[in-house]
Amino acid sequence: MGRFLVFSIVVALTALSLLAAIFNVWFLLPFLFFGFLSILGVHDLVQARHAVLRNYPVIGHMRFLFEGIRPEIRQYLIESDQDEEPFSRDARSLIYQRAKGVEDKRAFGTRQRVYDSGYQWITHSVAPKEIEDEDFRITVGGPDCKQPYQASIYNISGMSFGALSPNAILALNTGAKKGGFAHTTGEGGISRYHKEGGGDLIYQIGSGYFGCRTEEGRFDPDKFAKVAANPQVKMIEIKLSQGAKPGHGGVLPAAKITPEIAEARDVPMGKDCVSPARHPEFETPIELCQFIARLRELSGGKPIGFKMCIGHRREFMCLVKAMLETDIVPDFIVIDGKEGGTGAAPVEFADHLGMPLTEGLTFAHNTLRGVGLRDRLKIGASGKIVSAFDLARIIALGADWANSARGYMFSIGCIQAQACHTNHCPVGVATQDPLRARALNVPTKSERVYRFHKNTMHALAEMTGAAGLEHPSQFLPHHLLIREKDADMKTGDEVYPYLPEGFLLRNEDVGGGYMKRWERARAESFAPVDYIP
Repeated sequence: MGRFLVFSIVVALTALSLLAAIFNVWFLLPFLFFGFLSILGVHDLVQARHAVLRNYPVIGHMRFLFEGIRPEIRQYLIESDQDEEPFSRDARSLIYQRAKGVEDKRAFGTRQRVYDSGYQWITHSVAPKEIEDEDFRITVGGPDCKQPYQASIYNISGMSFGALSPNAILALNTGAKKGGFAHTTGEGGISRYHKEGGGDLIYQIGSGYFGCRTEEGRFDPDKFAKVAANPQVKMIEIKLSQGAKPGHGGVLPAAKITPEIAEARDVPMGKDCVSPARHPEFETPIELCQFIARLRELSGGKPIGFKMCIGHRREFMCLVKAMLETDIVPDFIVIDGKEGGTGAAPVEFADHLGMPLTEGLTFAHNTLRGVGLRDRLKIGASGKIVSAFDLARIIALGADWANSARGYMFSIGCIQAQACHTNHCPVGVATQDPLRARALNVPTKSERVYRFHKNTMHALAEMTGAAGLEHPSQFLPHHLLIREKDADMKTGDEVYPYLPEGFLLRNEDVGGGYMKRWERARAESFAPVDYIP
């Protein structure tokens, strides 16, 4: 009977309140309250969906309440400052401080466990440099590009309008405009809020070709040319896969499609919006290269590249072989780590599919070095890059620039509630609920986006100067030290070395399985050489 104790007490209090109301009308208030709980308890007893509620009427609802607020309880009351769930409190606090322009220094020394395996640091110089220009930029655009772009080395990664609210998109783009850095649209197309912000755009094209599609969902060259002609569009990025859910398509149900989303994506109202798992416009590596050339021509020579999370390493080598065979080389490649994750994804995909950024980046970088193409294109990197050290580390390992999604989400107020896919974002970032979205004040939050970028670049300048360098692009693996185990440390070039230029063309076996995969790769197909259908 213990499990019915609370229900019994509620029923008794209902009866007592009703009796007391005969003498004092104010007792009707507790009668209504306890009466509601009594009815709820009766419903719990007869419903067949939840066994917990049938065995523990009324009080069983506490289980669902605590389950609903578990992420908030963890991050505010239980987890330590360095627990990554998925971002540590230390990382979030740093972003908030820099976005708000408040003190981001810390007293009393590091809280990092500097003698634990995995700890990493940058070596410094006894002759540090003073860096005056903190607006670090690189030129994106190879020999075939007619409109190269001077890109910041830290930009906003792809997050679609529809996943983010109108106010979130507008705040991000307005901040990017003020800071002079780029905002990747996500595969959901260019919305009116991207245009209103006026910031530089990297137009991302996914498998649904949103914004440049036919009624059947195929690529429409005329629509693409019109979108690409927008002076805000500085680069075009073909999304092959993303770290959150590589190899997985998606469906935006018709019920969630608003007129503004339909306008941005160029899709009809009242029908599900489908993103296939693969692109229908190309099937082979050579066809992808030809598609790149086609987009370059249609865009008037703007930088064209693709984004992917490395999966089968041989397939990336297939793409590289196609570049060699066709002499069509993208202007950039963005490597997304599996730790990237603004998009909602099946748990198995998020946890166990795709290559983490460090391994994916070093593999792509060394493969391109192995065929002599590394200098013809730029490499971007995305995946939990939110601090100056994150940037310095990823550049040292081979990247030319970095993108961040969740870092900039934090800058506009994200509290890591992890409710992005529910439409119930408590701060109006990842929702299409107008009432929730209005809580996000665009002028205030856009200023925080600008400050987060500016203060992160300032911190990177200080770290670069402390290492005796003049530009972050000068960071190399040997500037990075990694503790492998107690009393044992290695330099980055021992763990993640730059492999020799042209080693694949010379059939030079450098270990790591490079030659084995190279021999099985072919430009005509993503299938291996020895594949038998």
